[in-house]
Amino acid sequence: MQKLSKRLNAVASLVKPSSEIADVGTDHGYIPVFLCESGIIKSAVASDINEGPLSSCEALVKQEGLEERISIRLSNGLDELCSDEFDTVIIAGMGGELIADILSRCDYISSKHIILNPMTHPELARKFLYDNGFEIVNDFIVKDGHHYYSVFDAVYTGEMIPKTRVDYFLGNIKDYSHKEYLIHLLNYLKNKSKSGGNYSDVIAAVEERL
Repeated sequence: MQKLSKRLNAVASLVKPSSEIADVGTDHGYIPVFLCESGIIKSAVASDINEGPLSSCEALVKQEGLEERISIRLSNGLDELCSDEFDTVIIAGMGGELIADILSRCDYISSKHIILNPMTHPELARKFLYDNGFEIVNDFIVKDGHHYYSVFDAVYTGEMIPKTRVDYFLGNIKDYSHKEYLIHLLNYLKNKSKSGGNYSDVIAAVEERL
């Protein structure tokens, strides 16, 4: 049985039972293999832009005997995938800017359940979702080792509700018990402000939650 890190387990926890997933940037294929072996999903497309990680994924899929349930695809984002192959998109382990770019290039993305784990700039991924009629449902911080990660999912509603920069940075987070994450974010925003940016609104919102 494939085991996951705390970060990837948090991502997997947002997948709905009986889903068909596309794991974009699958790397070694840990998430689709875990979800198949756990009986959570029906099938998966594991895609990556690099042949090296995809070969590792293919080896793991064969080792676990999951060739009939997990398709391997060399693809730049979702470019080589078809809409009818999946109902859920997982993108974990990329920067928020790249995630937003991948989603923006997919003309059927509004029909999918989206699960994201940006390694940097989660505010850019949230901005794309909010600006394109998606509602962020679950949004939480995960501690894995010495690092903190944002994990959130979204569904399309079509409602264009005005959002602020505070929404982009804090999203729908309800649990602020990871104070170290907030302190790190606060220091980042203060340093950005010293460089000429005005983040006083977000700084005030973060301080309010500390």
